[in-house]
Amino acid sequence: MKSLPPESGLPDRGRPAGKRRRRWILRGAGLLLAAFLALNALAFRHAEAMMTYRDGGRRSKPPEALTLPEKAWVLLTGVNLPRPETCGSPDSLSPDATELELLHPDGVRLNAWYADRGPGTPLVIVFHGYGADKCSLLPEAVTWLDLGCSVLLVDFRGSGGSSESYTTLGVEEALDVRLAVETARTSLRHGRIILHGVSMGAAAILRAVAYHGVHADALVLEAVFDRMRTTVANRFHAMGLPAFPAADLLVFWGGKRMGYNGFAHNPMEDAKRVAMPTLIFQGQYDQRARPEDGKRVFDALPGEKHFVVFPEAAHVSFVTHNPGLWKSALSPVLGGQGRKLSEEERP
Repeated sequence: MKSLPPESGLPDRGRPAGKRRRRWILRGAGLLLAAFLALNALAFRHAEAMMTYRDGGRRSKPPEALTLPEKAWVLLTGVNLPRPETCGSPDSLSPDATELELLHPDGVRLNAWYADRGPGTPLVIVFHGYGADKCSLLPEAVTWLDLGCSVLLVDFRGSGGSSESYTTLGVEEALDVRLAVETARTSLRHGRIILHGVSMGAAAILRAVAYHGVHADALVLEAVFDRMRTTVANRFHAMGLPAFPAADLLVFWGGKRMGYNGFAHNPMEDAKRVAMPTLIFQGQYDQRARPEDGKRVFDALPGEKHFVVFPEAAHVSFVTHNPGLWKSALSPVLGGQGRKLSEEERP
């Protein structure tokens, strides 16, 4: 029997099935591409909201405090982060405190309050965290004064009495740290300088020391994160949501928006270049800068160092939460002897 050629009109049973498969593959690829583009657009919007302060409105709640409907709304619209405004006048720090203006060569202006307790006293320069201003650290600053130190309480760019309306989560704020230290050395003339930073402020200090030639006699770092990606992911975990890939996209687009590589902003790596005496304080229940995150920074430090975990503390003011522990833990940088940590203080 002769075989019939393909053009004989008999159906090719494989061809329609193959076309259907290709059609489904193309549809699936199109849906994945559309979802990827939509997720990137959403991540860009969130990054914009997180790094540029808005005018007015009510600030979004912390991620761990959001209800389910509030989480959905924040995921769709982004956080609302009004520009942090100053709380008052230098009198809030001390009756004899004065206001200073620190000027960058590019015109960025920083506002600071200065309380002088004499040239023989150490000067503590205090730097606030993300989405805050210098008033958020008034309890810490007043306690430093009570301990006999002079204090320079600084607003980062974008906050309080300073100029601008953006944040870079510690990258350009490291330049603000350098300016404050240079001003202190040339104009305030104290014998010793201690740098104290909380969260973003701690990251900015490490970066300033590692890459901008800043030197101090000691560092006090509270609630420090180890990597930019980690601290962003922690916020998703605090809402009970998976961090991948949203955290990675936020880090990518946030860095692109502000002109740097977000994945390279890692205090843990910066710490390897920081040899001066350093204290690190972490909260036991802090979901944004976990004890293990701070411990990785601590382990990377090559010099003299002390690590204290504040029992039952979240992302809060540690001096308010446990003033006795906070004061006693400062003894290594105030000339006292360090002490062995209790089991409650260990990570």
